[in-house]
Amino acid sequence: MPYTVGPVLPARTLSGAPQPVLPTGDGLLLRPWRPEDAPAVHAAFQDPAMHQWHIRAADSEEEVTGWIREWRAAWEEERTAQWAVVDSDTDELLGRVALRSILLDEGVAEVAYWTTRTARGRGVAPRATTALTRWALDEIGFHRLELHHATANEASCRVAGKAGFTLEGTRRSACLHPDGWHDMHVHARVQGD
Repeated sequence: MPYTVGPVLPARTLSGAPQPVLPTGDGLLLRPWRPEDAPAVHAAFQDPAMHQWHIRAADSEEEVTGWIREWRAAWEEERTAQWAVVDSDTDELLGRVALRSILLDEGVAEVAYWTTRTARGRGVAPRATTALTRWALDEIGFHRLELHHATANEASCRVAGKAGFTLEGTRRSACLHPDGWHDMHVHARVQGD
């Protein structure tokens, strides 16, 4: 049975070129992950605040090295796209920003992020999210980007607002965290916002 509309983005929209480095224009750089980032990622995941909002734990640098291999391979498979967020002068790791659950046919992806303890309160997450969003919508041509976070995560809600994502609603009991089921806010940006 034929489709009545074509894909919003064709296959190889992302993987047809190397993963880009995206400057924010204000001191941050979004760059592909490198194996040598493993110690800094492992250290970031030792922070108890990471365990409050993320369901993944890092037991060793070797484990994180495997994650980085997966993140790099995912670009080629066009299922997720992950960037290290670093200080543009020092290359210090400040966080991560990503497109997850990429559906090229529909032109949709989910934005996700985290920051290191030392980066929090410095506007790193909204600046990185804004740069990624601008690239995904304006340069690549995604139609819709969603951002989900636990309703109890007020800092994430502020990031979404600062990055121009409109709150669309709440998904009840939608994500299992170590402390139980969380309601999730759904924010989005679409072409033309």
